[in-house]
Amino acid sequence: MKDMILATTPTIPGYRVRKILGIVHGMTARTRGAGGKFIASIQSVFGGEVSAFTRELEKAKREAIERMTEEARKLGANAVIGVDFETTEVFESVVLVSTHGTAVQVEPEE
Repeated sequence: MKDMILATTPTIPGYRVRKILGIVHGMTARTRGAGGKFIASIQSVFGGEVSAFTRELEKAKREAIERMTEEARKLGANAVIGVDFETTEVFESVVLVSTHGTAVQVEPEE
């Protein structure tokens, strides 16, 4: 993701969009293994965060961003604007994490 600007906003302060290259996305599916399910079941008894699953979701988020960024890079982009994330449970214990945005070429404002 080095030298790729990612923004959830439609603009980037100090830059102007020179060219819109298209919509890009990245996604990954994650599941908790048997160990993660076991730890989660113990943590759920006591309440609070299920840290084993949180770590998996963080990994999934990073993978989705990397995949989106790589797709943008292939289009010749140096930025992705309007970045958004979605998390969807697709099967029992399987979560799909996806991200999308608009790949653009930006340049510093004069």
